[in-house]
Amino acid sequence: MQEDKEISALFHLIDDPDEEVFNTVSEKIVSLGRAIIPNLEHLWETTPNEEVQERIESLIHKLHFRDLIEDFVNWKDGSADLLQGALLVARYQYPDMMVNVVLQELEKIRRNIWLELNSYLTPLEQINVVTGILYNYYKLKGAEVAYDIPEDFFINKILESKKGNGIANGVLYLILGELLDLPVKAINIPKQFILGYFEVDYDFPNPTGHIGSKINFYIDPLNGQIYTHKDVENYFKRISVPPTPSYFKQLSKKRIIQYLLEELAKCFDDDKNRYKQKDLIYLASLLEE
Repeated sequence: MQEDKEISALFHLIDDPDEEVFNTVSEKIVSLGRAIIPNLEHLWETTPNEEVQERIESLIHKLHFRDLIEDFVNWKDGSADLLQGALLVARYQYPDMMVNVVLQELEKIRRNIWLELNSYLTPLEQINVVTGILYNYYKLKGAEVAYDIPEDFFINKILESKKGNGIANGVLYLILGELLDLPVKAINIPKQFILGYFEVDYDFPNPTGHIGSKINFYIDPLNGQIYTHKDVENYFKRISVPPTPSYFKQLSKKRIIQYLLEELAKCFDDDKNRYKQKDLIYLASLLEE
């Protein structure tokens, strides 16, 4: 977008001390759309005043966020592909993220796993291949959820640093499962982000009867550890919660991304970043089912 007289006039008012004037100017600039971002970035680079720079940063953020809202709505109403959802979450913090780099890195991991898989492997052997390559060969590390480390929630940063928390690692594991046609799904076990290996015709004998009967075993995406039905039953006893069928239902892709946004929002619980928390909670609310 070329800078014309109207834009030039608006830019000259960005430093207006009257908050009402700035709000009016801000709304007008945002209404011009993301095409004006390069002009704002140039203005930021040539402005020595830090307060004005902060206002410009706020305007750029609003422009990116407006587009992101639209993209989340389209994602929800469209295919709701898990990879695309994870990329949208990452775009909140990294609007200029190189998506191709993320896709190339994912493809490397997928191909390495695919080369080791074959139709003769049992479900457990399949998952051992995925786990071996992801956590041993690729060296993915798991970290407990820490709300002072937002980077651990973003798929681009996980692939870059090879470290993520259990939720984000779980999303990565699920994405690879989809790409490899493996029936790995997230389930609703309380206080944990745990995956289940589902089999449509599989009826695993366990003391709880129908609970988990379509799940062969469980996977902890923090480190790839496998859990049996007995392990999960013991977990429910430990937390004194009766294991009802609802805890073993597959989480939808929309709910997974919504949960990722809700947990990420907790990273910005301070005065300086409160607006980010509100943004992320709003994005999560768009995905209500």
